[in-house]
Amino acid sequence: MKRYNLIIPAKWAGISSLALLGACQNQEKEPQQPNIIFIMSDDHAYQAISAYGYGLNETPNIDRLAEEGALFSRSTVTNSISAPSRAVLLTGKHSFVNGKVDNNRPFDWNQPNFPKLMQANGYQTAMIGKIHLDGIPQGFDFSMVLPGQGQYYNPDFLIDGERVRKEGYCTEIITETTLDWLKNKRDPNKPFCVLYHQKAPHRNWQPAPKYLTLYDDVTFEPPANFFDNYEDRGRAAKEQEMQVHGHAMWGHDFKMIVDPYGDSTGFHHELNRFNDKQREDWLAAYTPENEEFKAKYHSLTDKEIALWKYNRYIKDYLRTIKSIDDGVGELLDYLEEAGLAENTIVVYTSDQGFYLGEHGWFDKRFMYEESFRTPLLMRYPKEIKSGTVIDALVQNLDFAPTFLDYAGIEVPEEMQGESFRQVVAGKTDKWRDAVYYTYYEFPSVHMVKRHYGVATERYKLMHFYYDIDEWEMYDLETDPMEMRNIYDDPAYAEVRDMLHKRLEELRVYYGDSNELNEKFLKEYLEHQN
Repeated sequence: MKRYNLIIPAKWAGISSLALLGACQNQEKEPQQPNIIFIMSDDHAYQAISAYGYGLNETPNIDRLAEEGALFSRSTVTNSISAPSRAVLLTGKHSFVNGKVDNNRPFDWNQPNFPKLMQANGYQTAMIGKIHLDGIPQGFDFSMVLPGQGQYYNPDFLIDGERVRKEGYCTEIITETTLDWLKNKRDPNKPFCVLYHQKAPHRNWQPAPKYLTLYDDVTFEPPANFFDNYEDRGRAAKEQEMQVHGHAMWGHDFKMIVDPYGDSTGFHHELNRFNDKQREDWLAAYTPENEEFKAKYHSLTDKEIALWKYNRYIKDYLRTIKSIDDGVGELLDYLEEAGLAENTIVVYTSDQGFYLGEHGWFDKRFMYEESFRTPLLMRYPKEIKSGTVIDALVQNLDFAPTFLDYAGIEVPEEMQGESFRQVVAGKTDKWRDAVYYTYYEFPSVHMVKRHYGVATERYKLMHFYYDIDEWEMYDLETDPMEMRNIYDDPAYAEVRDMLHKRLEELRVYYGDSNELNEKFLKEYLEHQN
């Protein structure tokens, strides 16, 4: 693995980032600003992109970005939950600075974001798909966004603020609209920046009609720690409510209209949104397997039931990803046909990672690797060599300054991320040595406790607080699945002290504190009441 030297951020050295960026801008520029297409899915685990080598599924079109550009092996998020993550990527600021610390709190669109700055500097901008931030998006010449989480089938969209229902499958509609804007709606004389954001593969993983039976002939083996008993971990891992076998629901998640005990699940209400043909195809695909499973349910062992649930979950999850990959292929083909590929930066990522049965879980929220890490693939033929692999600790905090850097636009001092343009181009190996993480949404669905932490290339330190006061520490080199908390292991005493010091340095640098934690907790509990 390539090693990176610590770069002290300019603001620590008494030199403004704007001054450094201005110096860079005095160098020779490309004659034309690059176009930017920022593709983001929702809850797409890196384990479910074949370029990452896990062998779970095939994503040939997303893989093209790695083959023709770069794959990031340690891209992470600052807060592993949807709306806060999206606020971070837009603003380049941590949740406790941009104000969107959880899904409940409103987002302030009036603050600066990178699309606003690009729009003000000659770019045409569009936001198409899911953003999960309340209010009308600011910084876009065109926006068509899902209200809230949105629907997979026949979804409503807010088109420049007006609510419109579109017939069809959400992933395909978002792709079709993006391509239509690129082909027919934009000014071809201006550079463009498009945020092409899919709802999939967010829960409850409803596949497109053409993929309803994909993987029917496959039985997936769960991760090695699917039956984790959380020994050597603290209360946070033990008290969560996100187990595939235990917390996922017969109707909403496993697509049963009547459960194995003969009770209605309420899932028929979700099918009411479907048109007649969609509903007919859906029932034809799911009913036979559901009935077969229910007929033998009471004779199955607990392990057999758990494995059936895992397979229902993972198949639906991967089926929704197939439609995303199709759309990426259509987009890349268009760029080639239109002669735009050379001067267009294409990024693929997710708003966070996701558990695909690791520790027995689905969902995200924890700072453990599967939700903390997120896929990131990037192509820009002018600067990025084919087949590049980047091991640097980049974060969603860095997207805004990176895009502005490529566009030749000054990065506001208030943005806390750093541009990784020179890193991905292979022009420097200097980068940060640690990243900072926060999570606030507790008590809430899935019951993942409040925590913050620091991660380096090898180690991770987390503090769980509010109703508990527990520390966890992991050595990712010897324990990549994070099964053993080594916080109290004397052999790691020096490492623990180093991580505590680094954690406090980052909290001071980014402007976080225990006082802010208390403030957000108080406001959250008042909102809950």
